[in-house]
Amino acid sequence: HSHKEEQNEEAGHLLSILDVAGGTGDVAFRFLEAASCPERAKSSGKDEIAITVCDINSDMLRVGEKRARERYGNAVMDKSQAIRFKEGNAQTLPFDDNSFDIYTIAFGLRNVTDVDMALRDAHRVLKPGGRFLCLEFSHVTNPVFASVYDQYSFNVIPALGEIVANDRSSYQYLVESIRKFCNQEELKARLEANGFVGCKYTNMTGGIVAVHEGWKAL
Repeated sequence: HSHKEEQNEEAGHLLSILDVAGGTGDVAFRFLEAASCPERAKSSGKDEIAITVCDINSDMLRVGEKRARERYGNAVMDKSQAIRFKEGNAQTLPFDDNSFDIYTIAFGLRNVTDVDMALRDAHRVLKPGGRFLCLEFSHVTNPVFASVYDQYSFNVIPALGEIVANDRSSYQYLVESIRKFCNQEELKARLEANGFVGCKYTNMTGGIVAVHEGWKAL
């Protein structure tokens, strides 16, 4: 499946969305429903809205694809092609330059080996005027709440992981990867350093989670 064909697949859409590290489909399904894609899939023709889910993990993609078919029927994938699943690495995305209107990544960026490389590639695949949105664990802003959250995350979360999933180490990694990941201002600066304009962030739940956004200049 060559780059040329990819380009043709992206072209001619009213809105093309790329969701990276979203293998199971959760974010993509929200887009599908918000844009009424399942309704349109019942009639003929390709959908004007195209959502591409890209993930490095083929098993996750298979889960997402299965869930999409179970939830919305085969037409959204086979006929209207409103959603497709594609294996790829966030650092070297298998798409042409200037292909997508929106790039989203939810709870995926901190697991990428080279964050700057991923941000540069996000910028590359976005069309001029395209929008970047990242939802990620961040740093709690209130010092009192921060110390409580710290205690909780280091002592309670791994213990819960052991009780619930019999897997302390994965939950330990979760906590440590959140701790090591850059804070709100640092990530905003990295977005700017990698070419994005109009960058800002919104804290949610006191900064446990933050949404960062930026634009590719026209």
